[in-house]
Amino acid sequence: MVLYKNANVLIEGSFRYGGFRVKQGRFSDIICGVCAESGVDLEGQYVIPGLVDIHSHGNSGADFSDGEYDGLVKMARYLAQNGVTSFAPASMTLPYAVLERVFGNAVRLRDEAPSGCARMMGIHMEGPFFSMAKKGAQNGAYLKLPDLDAFGRLYDAADGTLRIVDVAAELPGAVEFTREAAKHCCVSVAHTDCSYEEAAAVFDAGASHLTHLYNAMPGIHHRRPGPIGAASERAVVAELICDGRHVHESAVRMAFKLFPGRICLISDALRCCGMPDGQYMLGGQEVFLSGGVAKLGDGTLAGSSMNLYDCMRMAVSFGIPREQAVLAATQIPAREIGAEDEIGAIAPGLLADFVVCTEDLTRLAVYQGGERIQ
Repeated sequence: MVLYKNANVLIEGSFRYGGFRVKQGRFSDIICGVCAESGVDLEGQYVIPGLVDIHSHGNSGADFSDGEYDGLVKMARYLAQNGVTSFAPASMTLPYAVLERVFGNAVRLRDEAPSGCARMMGIHMEGPFFSMAKKGAQNGAYLKLPDLDAFGRLYDAADGTLRIVDVAAELPGAVEFTREAAKHCCVSVAHTDCSYEEAAAVFDAGASHLTHLYNAMPGIHHRRPGPIGAASERAVVAELICDGRHVHESAVRMAFKLFPGRICLISDALRCCGMPDGQYMLGGQEVFLSGGVAKLGDGTLAGSSMNLYDCMRMAVSFGIPREQAVLAATQIPAREIGAEDEIGAIAPGLLADFVVCTEDLTRLAVYQGGERIQ
């Protein structure tokens, strides 16, 4: 058992001075105040849970949808080094046979759990049940209507790791698909051109998540509130890309007010994350990274080049309270993939994944299972 003491620890949504013990890779108990026992002295620094990214495509030149296990390991290692200790990689709109192979790699990463890598805690199936009108950077050649049989095959291939599936609410069969798929995993409205009424019908059928709020969906209009209006009135959690490119800082602040306690920060990072400017690939399409902005050849904004830890700090710089930003990158995403009993908070019994940082969240050290990641 190891004692970590003299730190400002994020406990139940607020920073408290004290420490915690780690036993066999899990938090065993929380200590409030000054502790005289010998242990690891954190000298007044801050401690937050390891971050959880439930929508990340790639980094370090690798993409989950490449279907290459070594690339997935490289992604997971980069994430862990950057304070993201758990993740649910997001697939792209691709043929079903390709997705089956991709999902098989995720299962292998979960089972092998290589040292120094972020924990593979689920899969986010982004596509192919999307609207052509709002496909964004998804490959239109592979779009499909909602298909429960195909979903079932992919769910089986994922061996219990498929935690989120996306669907455009206006597509024929979306309500029926949602009603059945929601029995197995979280259903999210995404890449949609739907109306308020169409979105409401899918949410009422069991969808509880909104993929990358504001992006690849109609904006809010006072006579056509669309999916954002429908989601804000229900117990729906909305993802938010806070990289300073996808969403204006005022809209970030608005999002946290529209969805109090229901914003989930994501990176939506591409293989160009952690890489220099240049040309990359995304779902069979060329992506060009310049000045930190990733776009398709036609100028369409693609995903992000920023990791989740930096997105969280960006949210704070936009005026989001520090504690709120941390919760949006830890406990809330953990809950969305059904992993809140394992990760996402500093509490007895949970895996001892945490980040030691300064008051402004500058990262100093990352621990996973109580072991420091070098």
